[in-house]
Order: sequence, then structure tokens, then C-alpha cells
Amino acid sequence: MNADRSIPRATYRLQLNREFTFAHATEIVPYLAALGISHCYISPCLKARPGSLHGYDIVDHNSLNPEIGTPEEFDRFVETLHQHKMGLILDIVPNHMGVMGSDNAWWLDVLENGEASIYACFFDIDWRPLKEELHGKVLVPVLGDHYGTVLESGELKLTFRAQSGEFDICYRNHRFPVNPREYPRILQKAADLSPPKEQESQGFIEFQSLITAFGHLPARQHVSSESIAERNRDKEIHKRRLAELCARSPEISMRIAQTVESINGSPANPASFNELHELIKTQAFRLANWRVAADDINYRRFFDTNDLAGICVENENVFEATHKMIVGFIAEGKVDGLRVDHPDGLYDPAQYFERLKHSIATAVAGTEQDTELYVVIEKILTGAEPLPKEWPVCGTTGYDFANLVNGLFVDRASSRRFEHTYQNFIDDDTGFNDVAYYCRRLTTRNLLASELNVLANQLSQIALSKRHTCDFTLNNLRDALTEVVANFPVYRTYVTPSEVSDNDLQNIGLAVAAAKWRSPATDTSVFDFVGEVLSTRIAEGQDAAYRKAVTTFAMKFQQFSSPVMAKGLEDTAFYHYNRLVSLNEVGSDLHRFGVSVDEFHEANQSRLRDWPHSMLATSTHDSKRSEDVRARINVLSEVHGLWRVRLREWKRINRNQKRKVADKPAPSANDEYLLYQTLIGAWPIQPLRGESEWQAFRERIERYMLKAIREAKQNTSWINRNTEYEDAVISFVRALLTPGENRFLDNFLPFQQRIARIGLWNSLSQTLLKLTSPGVPDIYQGNELSDFSLVDPDNRHPVDYRLRQDLLKSLQSQTADSGESLASQLLESPEDGRLKLYLIWKALCLRQWHADVFSHGSYEPLEVEGAHSEHVVAFTRSAGNSRVLVVVPRLISSLINEKPIPPVGSEIWADTRIVMPCDRAVVPYRNPLTGAALHSENNTIWVGQLLSTFPLALCSQE
Repeated sequence: MNADRSIPRATYRLQLNREFTFAHATEIVPYLAALGISHCYISPCLKARPGSLHGYDIVDHNSLNPEIGTPEEFDRFVETLHQHKMGLILDIVPNHMGVMGSDNAWWLDVLENGEASIYACFFDIDWRPLKEELHGKVLVPVLGDHYGTVLESGELKLTFRAQSGEFDICYRNHRFPVNPREYPRILQKAADLSPPKEQESQGFIEFQSLITAFGHLPARQHVSSESIAERNRDKEIHKRRLAELCARSPEISMRIAQTVESINGSPANPASFNELHELIKTQAFRLANWRVAADDINYRRFFDTNDLAGICVENENVFEATHKMIVGFIAEGKVDGLRVDHPDGLYDPAQYFERLKHSIATAVAGTEQDTELYVVIEKILTGAEPLPKEWPVCGTTGYDFANLVNGLFVDRASSRRFEHTYQNFIDDDTGFNDVAYYCRRLTTRNLLASELNVLANQLSQIALSKRHTCDFTLNNLRDALTEVVANFPVYRTYVTPSEVSDNDLQNIGLAVAAAKWRSPATDTSVFDFVGEVLSTRIAEGQDAAYRKAVTTFAMKFQQFSSPVMAKGLEDTAFYHYNRLVSLNEVGSDLHRFGVSVDEFHEANQSRLRDWPHSMLATSTHDSKRSEDVRARINVLSEVHGLWRVRLREWKRINRNQKRKVADKPAPSANDEYLLYQTLIGAWPIQPLRGESEWQAFRERIERYMLKAIREAKQNTSWINRNTEYEDAVISFVRALLTPGENRFLDNFLPFQQRIARIGLWNSLSQTLLKLTSPGVPDIYQGNELSDFSLVDPDNRHPVDYRLRQDLLKSLQSQTADSGESLASQLLESPEDGRLKLYLIWKALCLRQWHADVFSHGSYEPLEVEGAHSEHVVAFTRSAGNSRVLVVVPRLISSLINEKPIPPVGSEIWADTRIVMPCDRAVVPYRNPLTGAALHSENNTIWVGQLLSTFPLALCSQE
């Protein structure tokens, strides 16, 4: 058992999959402990679809993923953590499950039994959609072509599993169980093939009895709880009898096999598939081409991913079924914290968090475990949006901090000039507001049209029930909903039957006002109606049925607006609007070009006051670019003039490498602009040597650019791939990244190397800020060394832990008696990655030594004066008599000019000084990064003296 169940000191995120298992994680626990990590923070480890590389497609909430390891290997991992006084944080997925294939027993039961399934209420399915053809059915969009074409090609096949007595319709790796009440269609045909032989007469009588029994099962529609229980019990009994009969009677088994073969038809005779078609029509599923999903799908998905189906965790039975194993781990002392994935997809997040808290408290009652668990949530906050204070959680997973600290290294003064340069290069002056609106609207109308249709139908029923709103047509309402959600300022609101907050009212009002402003309609009253329903004001004083309909709609809309924002903003607009792509991160506000020092301090103080244990991230598995890539690209904001010149040169040098596609140059200027930034950020820190290294890098960039241009949905997309355009982009990348007589590389590399060196100092500064700001710092796997990964799957590459272990051991042994000399030595070869590892190790050691300071100590911004005061971030953390001083540089390009030197020494910092409060003036400090002692002079610390040999200061009170 872990003796320390307190708030984590620092977490380390691990992505588990078949290539990195519990056993692999166990091996690196001693390394993580030596680095100073207190908690391993792992990706979902419950049973996911075979081959899953992320674990978010869970198919069984009550077993571990066998590809990651056995229960014994999980226990060994936990025991090893505890031996090193470390804890475990699990990533859990309450919003959705992986479906399709043949792995999810709950989903297969729904396909078999429809509304009569005991799991029908587990999934968020609309059993009465607009299309009458789909009433009582689930649309399953998995076919690679039109249904009729796939059927007559012979790809859909009826199969019989004799061992279990079950029939399925199979397509590739998908299994669709046949409704047992329809078995008589097949079995009676088998019985009619020929008169039974005399010796088979007894078995044949039982066979006929089974046919009758299957036909008398309760129907799958218009069900009651009693009929569901009866059907679920009897169908399994009948299947077992059929399996036993087939095992005893080769004659009956042969008859069924012959019948199945005849029903499956022959591609040479299209009419031979009629019987199979009629059988499929009677099922609780409707097989369809995958493209049909956007318009007709009638189950809630995770965003627009067809094989991730939303579950109704607001149902207490569903909650218990999906959390039993997780809560058991907590009660057993194996798990010390949870990361809740995508809470904005939940029907009622506040209810879920309360239920989770209560469930944990109940489970650990009478044990030695803490009832208060460390729980953080993947909530994406937009702009100044606050996290609801009443939620019983410890904070977010850190996207907000990642964007905050990243903005510190973006030069706000260049905002207008930088945007002007971007618009001139791409010859388009469309602002971000319009881009974001267009992308959200595109997402609503195309990718999530079926979800929109469901909401529009529900809203229409509400409108028709009152005489003042009955004239709003279904088309009017659908269009109004499209505009409101396309203008929504946040991911979602949190309206419940009992509460509508002022923040929710404000955000609904902003969305409605923006929708009305953009609308060309002369009568915009429909928008007011939508706003009144979303805020539930229209239901005040009305009857219970009307109030329920309005509240249900408002809460369902909230589940819809979140994926619209995620797909429209993160996965479309952020690949479309490429002004400075280091800002295009999950949760980023692109209206804000950079963050001031004062804003950074204010945000830290606010976090300390409201969410002192929120997670602090700089890279995650969902990052568009790693922290080190962003640190480099940020530098472009400081060298705007030079960036503009280089863009012109590269455009001229590379113009002959473009092709014409649809009579336009390919790649587009926008994609070309993205590519240049990507190369600056992702270029390897060590020179590429040999064709194999060049090829590997080219392929990384090619894969990234294909994903980026498909996500942007301007010239190609995932749904409608423009292969001619994609080929032109790949050709362009290859031309630019082929060494030899390459004018582009000759011009590009010296510029990139200068940017990369400045980006390195940026990276160190933001790393130290993460490790010392209020909250719990998280390190994404491998990022303790410089990492230049792009969006997934690039950022999920294998991590060389042997290298990291060796480097840390070497640093520890050298530090034993090196002191300042080691820091100076590391500065001599900053590109080898040891600087970042050294900084993290030293800072985490200090967090351990001064645990009270960082867990709940005060945060005090320090005043900086002098010529370069805007280039310094300084603050203290204090608790009792313990104090820590933190000083980092920012925006240093103008300070070091083109010199490849670190920002150290009085020559660079001149008269820049930190003004210490009077009660801190005489406190002696020592910098564990260098071993140097520090004393202030008349309440003043000279930055040049403080940063005389190392570009960062982390000083603790002696």
C-alpha cells in the first residue's frame, strides 16, 4: 500500500499500448523516482479494441487490456511504484466506448436485441429518429460502398457458430448478431430441405420445438421490463439447446450449413441475395455506407468517430457498471488519482463528479484509504472562462497552463505586423473570427449533421406545442441552431433542471447575438426562441411535461456544442489559420497574441487561490506540437522582419517545385506557410546524416502535412481526399528536403539554427516555470529531454529510456562534487539534451525538499526594473520560514542578437534588477542549479549577477 495518498508532487504521463506495457512501465519506475516524480499518470488501461495505440476505445470496463498486461503484471507495476514511494493516476473514459468490430459485448447485445437489450439504455441511441425506416433500429455505418453493392458482392455473409448456437451477419472484421426471434427464417428452411431420416426423428422433433420457441420470444420493440428479462433469459436457453442439438446431430448441423450457404447467395446471380436482404431488413441494425453517418446516424458519437459510441453514464446503473473496477482499484489502494477524459461530453458533468466522489467515499469506507482522491478533468477553458468552483475536482489537466506559459514567449508587440505578413503571403485577409465561425458551421452542417437533425426535431416539437412559437418551421429551427452553435464562445454551458448560472446566460446571450448579427433574415425572432430554450427561461411557469422537454433539449444541446467546438476549432480552424502555429493549441485563444508578465502572475495567483492542485502541462498526448517545437516557433514573433524577408526568399526559391491542381498552384500559399513553420519547429537537434535519416525526417513531415491539410478541409479532407493535391504537397516536401544542391536548404538551415538556439532557452524557461508555479507539474513521456514531436501519432513514438537513465545517472554522479562547474559544462553543449534533464531533476528535488512551499505556499510576483525588465519573470514561493526564488528570461532575441550564446552575464542584462520586499532583502539564498550563493544589495538583486553563469535561477533560502 502506498503510504502517501496526498496531492502529487509531480506526475509523469505514460502512453501504454502493446509496444509499451505494464512490464515496460515497471522497468522505468526507479528512473522516474530518481528524477523526482511522485506519481505515474497512465493512459487508459481497461480493455480496448485490439491494436489500440491510445486506449480510449474501451470495449470492456471490467477487465484490463490484455495487450498491456495481465492483472498480475498490473499488480507488480503498482507494487513497484509503492516500493519507490510513488502513486498511480489512471486516465478514465466515462463518455464513450469502442463499438463495431466484434469485441464489445454490450454493443453486440444491443445490435441483437434492439430496444429489448438489457444494455439498450447504456448507449445514447435515438430509437425514434426522423426517418421512419430507422425506428427501433441502430444505423451502423461501416460499409465501404453502398449497401446494395456490398450485399451483391458477397461481402455480407450469414454465419452460424455451432458451438454457441448463434447466427451472425459478418462483414470483414465486424460481427452483427441476428435477432434470435428471426432464427426461424433460417432454421425452418433447414428443416424443409428434405424429410428427416428415421434415426434422426427424435432430434428433428426437438429441432422443430426450438424453431417454435425462438419464434415465441418477446419482440424487440414495445418492450417492458418483464418482457426484456424473459427474452434475455429464454434466448440464451434456446441457443444452448440449439448448440447441444448440433453437437449431437451431424444431420441437423449439415442442414443448417447448407441453408446458410444458400442464403448467402452468389455474386453471379444478384437475385440470389434476396433472402439475405430480407433477413437483414428484420434486424435491429441498419447496415449502411460509412458516408451515411453524417446525415442519418442515430447514436451519439465521440465527435464524428463512428466507432466510438456515447454512453449514458448519467444512468446510475451505467455508472456502476463502468466504474466498478476503477473504484475497486481505489479501495484496494492501487490507484491514487484519476484523470477524467472529455467531461464536456457528459449529460450532467456536475452530477457525474458528485457521484464519482460519493462512490469512492463509499468504497473506501472502513479502509485505510483517503476518501478525498486526486481528480483532474480534461476540461478545455476558453478565454477567461472559469472552472465551476462547486465541482468536487482538483482542477484541469493543464491545457490552460500550457497556453498561458507558451504565451509568455510570444512578442505581443509584433501582433499586427505578424498578421499582416501572414495575410500578404497567403493573399487572404480573413480574420480568425470568420475562420472559426466558418469551420464550426462546416462541422455542424457536414460532420455532425445527423446530431443537428435530432436536436432540430426535438426543438420543433417544443415549438409546435405553443401557439406563439408554432410557426417556426423545422428548416428555420435547424438553420438557427446551426448559427447559434457556430457562434458559441465556449465549448458548452452547464444548465441543469435546478440551475442556470450567470456565466451560462452570458454565453448563450453572446451566441444568440452573434447569430442574429450574421443572419441575413429579416425576422430573427427564431434566434430569441432558441436562446430562451437554451437558458430554459421559456419553461418558467409551464407544465411539467413542457419543462422537462425544454430542459432535456438544453442539456442535449450542451453535449452537441462541445464536439462542434472541438472539431470545428481544434481540428479544423487550427489547421486553417496558420498565422503563428505555436499558438494553435488545444484550449488556446487565438485572439490573444502573447501573454504579459503581469497576466502570467495574475493567472498563477488565481490558480493558487481557486485550484491550487490543478495539473500544469506543457506537452500532452493531444498536443498539436510538443513544448520544444512551440518554443522554437514562438521566436518568429521576435524576429518578425527577418521572418518576412525569409518567407519572400523561400517562396521565390521554391516556386518551381509547385504543381498546378485545378488550375491553382499546389500546395496553396497557406499550406506552404504552415510547412515552413513546421520545419523550423521540428528540425532535428542533431544534423541529419545519411539518406536513411533524411528519409525518416521527410516521411515524418509528409505524414504530418497530409494530416494537417486533411484536417483543414480546404483542398482535401479525410472524407473526400483530393489525391492530386495531396500528391503535389508530398512532392513539394520531398523537393525541399532532398539534400545536395538545394538552394532552399542552404538558405533555410542557418536561419533555423539561430531560431532553434533561442528556442532552447525558451524551452528551459517554460520548463522551470511549470515546475515552480502553483499546481502539479506534469511531464509528458520523453519530454525530460528535448523533443520535437508533432501531432499524434508523431508524439507517441517509442521513448529511449535507456538513454535517459544513463544521462541522469551521469548527471547525478557528476553533481556530487561539481557544483557550478557542471552547470557551466552543460552550457558548452546545450543541444545534447542534458540541460533540460538537469533542470527538471534539480527542480523536482527542490520540490521534494520544500514540499510545503510548492503544495500550498504563497506566490509573490517580484518587481523588475531596468533596461530589460520586460524580459524577466521573477517570483517567490513561500511557506513558513522556507522560501524559493525563481527567475527566468523571456523574449531574449534582441538581447543576444545573432550570437549563439546563452542569456547570461551583466553585459546582456545591464542595469536590470529585481526589487525584493523589505522582509526578503537580507535572506541568503543558494542556487542548486549552480551551487552559487546569492545576497541582495539594498533590496536589490542584479539580474546579470544572478544569471552570471546559468540562464535560469532557482534559489532556495539557506
